Amino acid sequence: MKLSLKVEYACRVLAQLGRYHGTGTLAHIEELAAAEAVPANYLVQILNELRNGGLINSKRGKQGGYALARAPEAISLKDIVGVIDADFLDSHPGEAGQSGPQVAKAWGEVSGCLEEALQKISLQQMMPAPGDMYYI
Repeated sequence: MKLSLKVEYACRVLAQLGRYHGTGTLAHIEELAAAEAVPANYLVQILNELRNGGLINSKRGKQGGYALARAPEAISLKDIVGVIDADFLDSHPGEAGQSGPQVAKAWGEVSGCLEEALQKISLQQMMPAPGDMYYI
């Protein structure tokens, strides 16, 4: 299994945004990029996908920025992967041939276990403790 860099960056930036949750403060793209070592131009694309997927809100303008749309404990790793890399969870092998149905069933079980595990992990669990990294 290979985790895409895009999913990794999305998790890191969402974890950073989680630190702002409930403060009324919006995070700025330059600060997020610096704090999580993500190229700002690539981060723009990721933030747009997260916004379109309903995981974050954004506000334009001088006083603008980004914030989580829900509490960190209400966002699962499955939610993040579903927005950024939905194909990662889409595993439907064909059932052709004599072994096809058994192979499809086995991979279906693996896929189900993975989705269940991803659902159990919240963004809150991925956030660093306050002293673990610098604040923006």
